[in-house]
Amino acid sequence: MVQKLKLEELNRIDVETFKSVEKIPLVVVLDNIRSMHNVGATFRTADAFLIQKIILCGITPQPPHREIHKAALGATESVDWSHENDINTAINDLKSQGFEVVGIEQTTNSQIITDFTIDKTKKYAVILGNEVEGISDEALPNIDSFLEIPQLGTKHSLNVSVCGGIVMWEFAKALK
Repeated sequence: MVQKLKLEELNRIDVETFKSVEKIPLVVVLDNIRSMHNVGATFRTADAFLIQKIILCGITPQPPHREIHKAALGATESVDWSHENDINTAINDLKSQGFEVVGIEQTTNSQIITDFTIDKTKKYAVILGNEVEGISDEALPNIDSFLEIPQLGTKHSLNVSVCGGIVMWEFAKALK
């Protein structure tokens, strides 16, 4: 008979251990995200996949906040994060640290995420843009490449946190 595992049977690491374990060489940049739910859910997914860091840019809400914590379930304590007012400052800092910067956006240059070769020898930063406007226009020329998630239905976009989950999973699979 199949039974669900109890929390203590999942053998999850604690926050102290999380801080010390090797992370996936991936930074997630949230560019002018409005929804605290999307921010919290991104933290929770970043914790699940041992993502190195989240950078909150522009108007993106910052912890601590009750609405972020509702979705994050404590992941704001485990996942490293910082805030940067200007997206291009964040991009330039990441590039100076050797990160390849990837925008998750439908553009004239974007490729389907599954067609993109993720190189295990590189460090990546992925940018997720505003729920309505996408990635800030002024950032587009500074981004190395663009990926999009194929969609087969009538809608032209996914929720930011859902998109982030798919992207983090694809990179985590390739980089672990």
